[in-house]
Amino acid sequence: MTRTDTPPAWDERTQLTTFLDYVRATARAKCEELSDDDARKAPLPGSPLMTLSGLISHLRWVEYYWFRVVFLGEEDEGPWTDEDPDREMRIAVDVPLSRLLQEYAEDCARHNELIAAHGLDTGARRKRDDGSAPDLRWILLHLIEETARHNGHLDILREMADGRTGA
Repeated sequence: MTRTDTPPAWDERTQLTTFLDYVRATARAKCEELSDDDARKAPLPGSPLMTLSGLISHLRWVEYYWFRVVFLGEEDEGPWTDEDPDREMRIAVDVPLSRLLQEYAEDCARHNELIAAHGLDTGARRKRDDGSAPDLRWILLHLIEETARHNGHLDILREMADGRTGA
């Protein structure tokens, strides 16, 4: 897959989806040729859940939450609980990195279909506490920001794991 942030067209939807696909592909690139053992390492003493595996799982489940739970209004069947709100990061260390990456890619493809089927102004079915609902445009912008921010974390963890930089 070629990773690019240059959209094939300059309309708003194409720009947003190109950037989302770009940051998703960057997250996957940060994990290329990484061992499961290295993906499970949590080298930051103050952040025991901060692993490459945990972050990939988190990115997958964040998209699930925003697209399926908030936008479509489906029941929340994510791995988190009130007692363990970061469970998606905790359980990831028991899953091979290749499986985490595959599940993330499959979910991204399904979400791209959802994006293509709705207008950017379409409001989410689940309302916020104040009664407002984000539209699809805001959700896309939020996921670009969230994924890009975590790409910085992935970059640092990858360099700490094996010295690889620049992906």
